[in-house]
Amino acid sequence: MPVATQELQLVANTIRGLSMDAVQKAESGHPGMPMGMADVAAVLWTEFLRWSPQDPRWPGRDRFVLSGGHGSMLLYSLLHLAGFPLSIDDLKQFRQLHSKTPGHPEYGETVGVETTTGPLGQGLANAVGMAIAAQMEAARFQNPLLKSRVFCTVGDGDLMEGISYEAASLAGHLQLGNLVCLFDDNTITIEGHTDLATSENIKARFEAQGWDVQAVDGHDPDQVRKALQCATAADGKPQLICCKTTIGKGSPHKANTHEVHGSPLGKDEVAATKVALGLPPTDFFVDPKARAVFQQAAAKNEKERLSWQAAMQGWEAKAPDQAKAWHAFRARTLPKDLLEQLVAAAGAEPAATRALSGNVIQKLAELVPSFTSGSADLDPSTKTRIKKSGSFTAEDRSGRTLHFGIREHAMGGILNGMTLHSGFLPAGSTFLVFADYMRTPIRLAALMKIPATFVFTHDSLMVGEDGPTHQPVEHLATLRAIPNLHVFRPADGAETAAAWTHAMSRRDGPVTLALTRQNLPKLPHAAGWQPREALRGGYVLVDTPGAVATIVATGAEVGLAVEAATLLGTQGTKTRVVSMPCLELFLAQDAGYRKQVLGTAAVFALEMGRPEWWCQLTGRLDRCIGQGTFGASAPAKVLAEHFGFTAGNVARRVKAAL
Repeated sequence: MPVATQELQLVANTIRGLSMDAVQKAESGHPGMPMGMADVAAVLWTEFLRWSPQDPRWPGRDRFVLSGGHGSMLLYSLLHLAGFPLSIDDLKQFRQLHSKTPGHPEYGETVGVETTTGPLGQGLANAVGMAIAAQMEAARFQNPLLKSRVFCTVGDGDLMEGISYEAASLAGHLQLGNLVCLFDDNTITIEGHTDLATSENIKARFEAQGWDVQAVDGHDPDQVRKALQCATAADGKPQLICCKTTIGKGSPHKANTHEVHGSPLGKDEVAATKVALGLPPTDFFVDPKARAVFQQAAAKNEKERLSWQAAMQGWEAKAPDQAKAWHAFRARTLPKDLLEQLVAAAGAEPAATRALSGNVIQKLAELVPSFTSGSADLDPSTKTRIKKSGSFTAEDRSGRTLHFGIREHAMGGILNGMTLHSGFLPAGSTFLVFADYMRTPIRLAALMKIPATFVFTHDSLMVGEDGPTHQPVEHLATLRAIPNLHVFRPADGAETAAAWTHAMSRRDGPVTLALTRQNLPKLPHAAGWQPREALRGGYVLVDTPGAVATIVATGAEVGLAVEAATLLGTQGTKTRVVSMPCLELFLAQDAGYRKQVLGTAAVFALEMGRPEWWCQLTGRLDRCIGQGTFGASAPAKVLAEHFGFTAGNVARRVKAAL
């Protein structure tokens, strides 16, 4: 039943009051957006959104994404009123150290927050990923109960960011009818009114991208309700509801100004606004009638949750095999011998690691139901297509291969959304040089501690004739600079299998794979060597008693290190070779193991990239043999000679530094 207009107004004003007070107490924050979108949120959360404080991770719930994370007090106010474990005292700790109410919503820190938002546009891409995941999961298990809905609020800032174009375009193409976006159309950004920088017709833009679009007065509950009824009844297209709102609604002197966007109203203006809204002067006041509205909504949602659970139990009784598979999918279950099976699938023949990875991916798809794969229009190069699976399309939701198009930025955000939604372990791929296009979603995956996988091929100067625009130099270093990101650069099939095993097994953060375009030689693993050693990040590949130098190398340069060590040996310089596919994992090992691997000799590092990062192992920059300048356009062998990546030059560098 619709909530009475008077009660909805009371709820909205309560949200405005809480948002004003929290920002004012913190002397920091963004009150304008929560005040402007309070009416829309009141209708959505009390009449349409399915949520459950009793079971916040209920699989059948709707997902709510606040893409403009600066408006976090809107979400925190809603979660408090809805009965989630977020107290008034928590609201009073807004933006304070170790609080449940950080400045921007953070996944894992606050129950009910579905994703970390802040960098504008990321939330919209996450929402698209969630909608894809829901469609794919429902089709995979032939159960419409799993096709949950996704609601997302976006603002002018979100829609100006390029990622929003990419994500919305793909959502329209895929006809994601379970996605509803509510546009906070207040025409205000930090600098002033949006006509300073844009005159875009948002309605026409989204219609051109395949969305259904409605426009409403965001302060008229009846209009918002009718638009949501229409949007949730539709199924063939994603839905955009343009809600014309006034930023800072209720503030007598700051409403509809950029001053209310990112600054507290000030004590006098807060007091005047409360008078205008009919609120008492009490800080953090919650009208019992507003709380009662949410209690009624909670009771309705609890009935829906119990009904959903009963329907799921009926499905499980009728389809026990599918139900068992679904539970394994949700648990992200892996075979105990995953590494061994992937090593066998990779093969032992010399090949490019992108090709070896392609072999591994086919086996992964058989063994790990949670695994999905895709690329930004580069599958012929990245080898990430699942050959025995169809593509995920508007017509076929069961496919496990995703085609993101040339939309690297959105791909990263969508992968995060898929990971957050349920049991998926998704991977997306492009060239390493384009990692910068998706740096923000990679960083957010690391911040959220979620197991997304980012696959990058063409990982060095050896791209060759394409030249410096396509030759990554600084990218490995900049990826390693992201906290909680594991960067794997394997050197052969066994290490590639280990990299994928780690990517599928890790549960507290993302993994990137850096793979070669060129073929690599077979490595001289000692008898009895086990691929599991690669999961420790680094291991001794060539052990030489009495070594006076240790060369640590990654990826394609491991073979080069072996050549250089052999040459040095003929010259009387005994050299150990260490393969280090993942520096982060190696540094996480105990000191004894690290000392055992590196030995007591002088340590050198060899990698076709910025060398400075390796000083933490070598202690000296002149012992880091890398690439500090941009590359050039020429055949790969010519480039290797020109930039000094030959056994002879590496040997000379080692001897000179010694």
